[in-house]
Amino acid sequence: MMLNYDTISDETQSLVDNQQPTAVTDNDEIYAGGFVDNGGEVAIVPATSTFQQPENDFHNVELQSHVQMSDAPNDKWNFTYLVFYLLGTATMTPWNFFITAEDYWMYKFRNATLNDTNPVSEELTPMQKSFSCDLTLTASISGTTFLILNAIYGQKVSLRIRMLGTLCIILVIFIITTAFVEVNTDKWQEQFFLITLLCVVIINISSATMSGGLFGIAGLFPSEYMTAVVSGQALGGIFTALTFIMVLAFGAAPNATAFVFFSIGIGLIFINIVCYAIVERKAFFKYYVEGGDKFKIVYDDPTQSRIVDRGVALEPNVREVFSKIYVHAVTILLLYATTLSVYPSVTILMQSESYGQGKAWNDIYYMPVVNYLFFNSGDYFGRIISGIWEKPRQNVHTVLLMVVFRMIYVPLFLCSNSTQHIFLPTIISSDVAFILMIITFALSNGYITNILLNMVPRCVMQHEKEMASSIMAASLSCGLALGSMITMVFVQML
Repeated sequence: MMLNYDTISDETQSLVDNQQPTAVTDNDEIYAGGFVDNGGEVAIVPATSTFQQPENDFHNVELQSHVQMSDAPNDKWNFTYLVFYLLGTATMTPWNFFITAEDYWMYKFRNATLNDTNPVSEELTPMQKSFSCDLTLTASISGTTFLILNAIYGQKVSLRIRMLGTLCIILVIFIITTAFVEVNTDKWQEQFFLITLLCVVIINISSATMSGGLFGIAGLFPSEYMTAVVSGQALGGIFTALTFIMVLAFGAAPNATAFVFFSIGIGLIFINIVCYAIVERKAFFKYYVEGGDKFKIVYDDPTQSRIVDRGVALEPNVREVFSKIYVHAVTILLLYATTLSVYPSVTILMQSESYGQGKAWNDIYYMPVVNYLFFNSGDYFGRIISGIWEKPRQNVHTVLLMVVFRMIYVPLFLCSNSTQHIFLPTIISSDVAFILMIITFALSNGYITNILLNMVPRCVMQHEKEMASSIMAASLSCGLALGSMITMVFVQML
């Protein structure tokens, strides 16, 4: 058993390293070490100090401190780490498949009276025009709202419901969505439109609750487990991009493409349900989630031969936690607002400098590979690099400055090569320059994300870590929502 002491000054640290607090020695006039509450700060009384207490009342002395006891078991075969990686992919990949099947949605909401199987006709129907915007707004509002609610009230709901319950709901919705692929909805398109948006709301509410819970518990574990979660998110993006490129290469019909996407999503969710059901029974997982490393108010009673644990768990306070990490929260909000302001809505409008010359790379594969595969790969490796070389480790203001400097990418992307330019000039026309911009933009996004999410748990006490990580997830989602609104303005500016 290892004891870690909170709020201990440097002068007394050596005492902690060299001796454990004990009760009293055979000589009751000398207090052999312990804790004294000094104006809210815990101090250790050296073994050579005389404790000033009336002789008759000495055994009634009761000193208290916040003590963190750590005796974590091993993560056998790194199973918990691998499950966190897998759960990270589940936070985004199913939704990515949902929105990537754009041709399918255009086909479903086409003008059915023309008896045209081509999802892209000369004139889009009102539902085709509004679907993308409605999808984004519905997902952003529902997801962000429930991430904020999870950060505040999530600890009042059992972790099993937040994780397994929401994954099961997402699985059911994806099964329903997959079933609709084979259903002819031409005669009731408006009803199907509303059903689809309702499914979007349920998926994003469930995904937000699950994501908030996952980030919260990841904050209770060592930092490499948070790295596993965020790296899993980026790895899911790579997987989605590769699947999209393969489907594009085969030239599959919209219905077949959607069926493949949704089926993969169902399989991924099911695997996550099984793996989480297994990992929640592991001793290593239970130790961190069920309070093995949580601070408690522990009493050192001189009448006993050992420390007495009264089991009074410390409860986190939202205001206190936010006051410690508000700079981190604002930084990650600005980071993702910057990223989403241009990616993917603006960057997908860019084209190769050799577009229209009859080459498959330039005309078909350039943007899917560069915009999706290169970006997600850069984002993934940025998170991996920050897990290996974590700099800066403590100074959040340096990270904030990095985010501000990173905003220079926004005007550069707005002035890149595109046929959509009406108001803005084209400054970046080279394919090489655009690819380098995408890769470095993605690397910085992944690197800074992991730095911030790993930095936050070190800024709060142990019992506040879950709430702090959930607040960061909510701030990240707010950044996504803000960036989605800004990108609508940028698209019109082109």
